Amino acid sequence: MYYELMVGNRNRIPLPALVAFDAVARHLNFGRAAVELDVTTTAVSKTIKNLERQLGARLFNRTTRSVALSEPGAQLLGTLGPALEQIRQSIGIVGSAFEKPYGMLRINSSYVAHSCLIAGHLKEFHERYPDVELEISVDNTLTDIVGAGFDAGIRLGHAVHRDMIAVPLGPLQRRLVLASPHYLASHSAPKKPEDLMEHDCIRQRLSGRARFYEWTFRVRGRSVAIDVTGALVFDEMRSVLEATRSGCGLGYVFEQFAARDIASGALVPVLEKFSPPTEAFHLYYPARVMMPGKLRAFLDFIRQVNRT
Repeated sequence: MYYELMVGNRNRIPLPALVAFDAVARHLNFGRAAVELDVTTTAVSKTIKNLERQLGARLFNRTTRSVALSEPGAQLLGTLGPALEQIRQSIGIVGSAFEKPYGMLRINSSYVAHSCLIAGHLKEFHERYPDVELEISVDNTLTDIVGAGFDAGIRLGHAVHRDMIAVPLGPLQRRLVLASPHYLASHSAPKKPEDLMEHDCIRQRLSGRARFYEWTFRVRGRSVAIDVTGALVFDEMRSVLEATRSGCGLGYVFEQFAARDIASGALVPVLEKFSPPTEAFHLYYPARVMMPGKLRAFLDFIRQVNRT
C-alpha cells in the first residue's frame, strides 16, 4: 500500500515516486539513489520513467556517462525538495519526542497527591529536565485525562479507570483520625472507632458527588465503616486539615499529607491502631507502547524521589 497525490483531474502520483525523484536529483546518480532507497537501480529507473510518463515531462537528461536535471526536473525539485525536507524534520521531531525528555507534559493530579508526591521535587525535576515544560492541573474530580488532553493522571489506585496503565507511586497511604490539642482539652479522645459517634467529625464529600468519604477502620481483622456526623463538610482535604488544626472537630486525612502538623504537635493522631495502610497513589496513562520520553522521565523521576 502506498499513498498518492492527485495532479489535476487525471493523474495519481505515488509518493514513493516523488521520493525516488528527490533522491536521484540530489545524487544525480541512479545507483547511489538506489542505495539510499534500499532498492535496485532498475527499480529506480523504472519508477522515474513511470513518473515522467504520468507528468508528461522529461525530468532528467541522461547519457551513458552522466545524469542532469532537465528544466521541468529543476522546477519540480525546487518545490518538492524543501517540502520533503520539512516532512523529514517533522518526523524527526516526533521521533525524538519518544526518545528524549522534551516538550509540554500535562499532568492531572488531586491536591493531596500533588502535595505529597510532586510539590517538593519540582525544582529538582526542572534542573534535571530543562527541556520539559511541566503543566500540572490540580483538581479533586476524576478527570477524563484523554478527553481533557492530559498525558497522565495521579490518583489513588481504586479511583483509576480499568482501561488505564497504572504505576504505583510512593508508600502505601493510610488515613488517620486527627485532633488538635485544643479540641482534646475539652473532649475525651476516642478509644475505639464507635466512640466517634460522640464527637464532632469534619466530613469530606467526594467532589461532584452526593456521598461522603467513608471513615473506615480495621477491627479484629475486618473492615468497619463508621457513619460519622458533624457540622462541617468540605469537598477538599486541605480544608478538612485546616479546620481540624483550628479545633473545629476530628478530621480524617492522609498521614503523609498531615505529616508536618503531626511532627510539630499541632495535630494528634487517635485510633492509630485501627488505621493500617491501605493503598498507594498511582500515576496512570492510556497506553504502555510508545511512551513519550517526557512522560518516561517524569515517571522514573517521581518514582525515584518517592521511593520507600
